[in-house]
Amino acid sequence: MASPSVSLIVRPRGKPIKGLPETTTVGPTDSAAELYKKIAASSKFSVHRIRITKGSDGSAIPNSSSVTIQQTGLRNKSTVDVKDLGPQIAWETVFIVEYLGPLIFHPLLYFLRPIIYNTSSPPSELQTLSLILISLHFIKREYETVFVHRFSLATMPARNIFKNCAHYWLAAGLNIAYWIYSPNAPTAGPSNPLITYAGVALFVIGELGNLSTHYTLRNLRRPGSTDRGIPMGLGFSLVTCPNYMFETMAWLGICMINWSLSTAIFLVLAVGQMAAWARKKEMKYRKEFGDKYKRKRFYILPGIY
Repeated sequence: MASPSVSLIVRPRGKPIKGLPETTTVGPTDSAAELYKKIAASSKFSVHRIRITKGSDGSAIPNSSSVTIQQTGLRNKSTVDVKDLGPQIAWETVFIVEYLGPLIFHPLLYFLRPIIYNTSSPPSELQTLSLILISLHFIKREYETVFVHRFSLATMPARNIFKNCAHYWLAAGLNIAYWIYSPNAPTAGPSNPLITYAGVALFVIGELGNLSTHYTLRNLRRPGSTDRGIPMGLGFSLVTCPNYMFETMAWLGICMINWSLSTAIFLVLAVGQMAAWARKKEMKYRKEFGDKYKRKRFYILPGIY
């Protein structure tokens, strides 16, 4: 005998949603994702643009194919609230656009040095090396975005892309590029081979270590799933987020090569943000995995934070 259907009362949360049905019907064994699809189709929205919560207590109903309507606690005549999250943009697109900024500004200012700085002197070895390393860093990031990362969230509000891009387009792109390719920059002078080689070594170790940890994190999550296991492997016994640790190493190597205050400022800003993310990740791991997870004392930098 088939299970009786569940009739839900639907109401908008916040501003009205054109086309939102007053009621909808689902089966108790249907997935919560099916509820999202039905309401999104009626509203002519993407499923990622809406958030559905229970009218009784405001708790979120996940857009998940592994959670049934019955498991959400919804029953016949229950009320659900639907919120319009506004225009969305895919996280993959956001990352691609973010990292594009430095890949535009650095070659642009490097090759247009004679015009921008009114100089006839050719770029120095350190300026050329800086261009190569920074470009390689962001090319690697673009590669990871397309071929490595699996995103737990499909989209973000489209308006946030301007804030996200500012960090990379301005701080890592225009700001660093303008100062390090100047004929008066420290990079315009002779290099100290020992410091330069050490910087390159740090950069290479940092980039390869970062790539390795990203593959580790990728393999923890099955395609199309948000479930994941406990991360183990290179660096994970030292800190919560070794990907951030290796990222810091790579940028420290770049700092040792160009000795630019603008690069140092970007590194400080980046480490501060990554440290906050890493702490949240540690708290999330502790809550999600409980006693199975070996708690970390340091989140991003061994012995420091």
